[in-house]
Amino acid sequence: MILSALLTSVGINLGLCLLFFTLYSILRKQPGNVTVYAPRLAAEGKAQQGGQFNLESLLPTVGWVRKAWQLSEDEILSVLGLDAVVFMRIFIFSLRVFTFAGVVGIFILLPVNYLGNQLNVDFSHFSNKSLDSFSISNVNNGSNWLWVHFCAAYVFTGVVCYLLYYEYEYISSKRIAYFYSSKPQPHQFTILVRGIPIPSGGTCSETVDSFFIENHPSTYLSHAVVRRTSKLQGLIGDTEKLYKRLSYLKLNNHTPQRFRRDGFLGIFGRKVDLVDHYEKKLQDLEDNVRLEQSSSAGKEVPAAFVSFKSRLGAAVALHIQQAVNPTKWVTERAPEPQDVYWPFFSDSFIKRWICVLVVFVACIALTILFLIPVVLVQGLTNLDQLETWFPFLKGILKLTFVSEVITGYLPSLILQMFLSFVPPIMIMFSSMQGYISLSQIEKSACIKVLWFTIWNIFFANVLSGSALYQVSVFLEPKKIASVLAEAVPAQASFFIAYVVTSGWTSLSSELCRLVPLICSFFKRVFSGKYGDEFEVPSIPYHSGIPKILFFGLLGITYFFLAPLILPFLLVYYCMGYIIYRNQCLVKKDREDVNDPTMAEFYDKLVTAYRDPGLMSLRYSRSGTEGLSSPLLQAAEV
Repeated sequence: MILSALLTSVGINLGLCLLFFTLYSILRKQPGNVTVYAPRLAAEGKAQQGGQFNLESLLPTVGWVRKAWQLSEDEILSVLGLDAVVFMRIFIFSLRVFTFAGVVGIFILLPVNYLGNQLNVDFSHFSNKSLDSFSISNVNNGSNWLWVHFCAAYVFTGVVCYLLYYEYEYISSKRIAYFYSSKPQPHQFTILVRGIPIPSGGTCSETVDSFFIENHPSTYLSHAVVRRTSKLQGLIGDTEKLYKRLSYLKLNNHTPQRFRRDGFLGIFGRKVDLVDHYEKKLQDLEDNVRLEQSSSAGKEVPAAFVSFKSRLGAAVALHIQQAVNPTKWVTERAPEPQDVYWPFFSDSFIKRWICVLVVFVACIALTILFLIPVVLVQGLTNLDQLETWFPFLKGILKLTFVSEVITGYLPSLILQMFLSFVPPIMIMFSSMQGYISLSQIEKSACIKVLWFTIWNIFFANVLSGSALYQVSVFLEPKKIASVLAEAVPAQASFFIAYVVTSGWTSLSSELCRLVPLICSFFKRVFSGKYGDEFEVPSIPYHSGIPKILFFGLLGITYFFLAPLILPFLLVYYCMGYIIYRNQCLVKKDREDVNDPTMAEFYDKLVTAYRDPGLMSLRYSRSGTEGLSSPLLQAAEV
């Protein structure tokens, strides 16, 4: 890739970033977009949709940047918890690392690379200069200037190790302080017990109760047996959504959307009063829920959440073997009550074991299939190869701007489009593997996405871009190292364009929240749902963390190979630091509760791990009570 193609890609993406920033600063001030750009305030009732229109709301402003910059770490901790603090510390760590790397790379290594003449590239115009002339490939073989690169690599390694030590020490202190300052949490007093041997004629509840009274009489408090409620969970989800719609319509009795057609998107079907229509549907769903609840009472799973009177009691029960047979009375840490993935308990052991194998094979298949767009992308970066594949495009490819867009911008855009489907797929795969909590599913998906990205974006692009055109070299193992040494720096230009497209533009679109905005618009237009149902979003750790770490890998790899990538990485981390801090202002993952006494805490701990599908219904069909009381009785923690 030549320098002008890179500048074209940077210009296009920079324009898109400015466009997204402008749209965000305008759209966030529109009253109809409260649930999109201020969902936390809308959920707390501090922001209402509607309001008077004024011209000032159409003027872009940068006030949100100042507010995001002024947000303190303690505020992030109180709003989003410790996970968000650690997430933001990744950006701070990366900024420190690559600020040092950028100074050394741009002011020391880059001039050394550019002044070499190993590649013998001499273009009359600087814009037509190959980006390889800025990499270590341009340094003469055996040159003493290579010692500059070696020394820089050693110093950089020392700085990174020191910063890692500092960050781990800081985060560890934060975790300890958070633990001592936090209120008692149910998962600290509870363990999950599986493989419970149920005797004939007995029940799981009786078996658990007698076992722990006998073996842990002084610390055992209570237990909650797990039941198969996958069908019930679906019914309750539908019931909750319908109840929210009905509550909204009753609170906004004069809304024109009350009378609509009951068919698809409110366009087809007969015209009905939605309040009466939803009340009838809700009554039917409520009856189905109660019927399913009564039938689910006997569908016990040989597993239970067992709670103790102290953290020590729970820790002792967790770490000792409860039975001679290690496959019986298996204990593990209990997740937080709201974090339990209940569908996990509806699957048998054999089914979960088979699913693990299926997921493993599916991940390999997805990795292999993803090589197709990778090869396509590498073909676009090579005009000669593209002309060979599509000879009828030779005339168009001779146009300077077209060739620069195709080689500089289009490859990274196509790769990013394909890569956007990977995180949801990995979440689906991880949910099939038998994890007992949503956080474990997200962590597993995060690891899968990271390894998938490293292999398919880094190694696959390096190999398909350079080394695979020299397959004969692999017949001589002695030359493999030298081939890879040339292949990795040769792909620096592609990865710079990838950072700009996947980093800058993707972050800007994350700020603009295009998908929720479009969904909100269609709901208002076709379904008449003005914020009656929405979810407060959380930080997408499973997709955000792999991207941050992958860009860190690129920066560390190309620090001395092609330091031209470092300024683009610094811009990405600066943008990410501001944008995600801004997202912390509008997102909320947990609710604060009043500090209970231990007696009150024990009372709540008894019901903390009850399956939500088995909670009693509290729906009222008349009066305002039906609007203020929840449909399902939540287990307070």
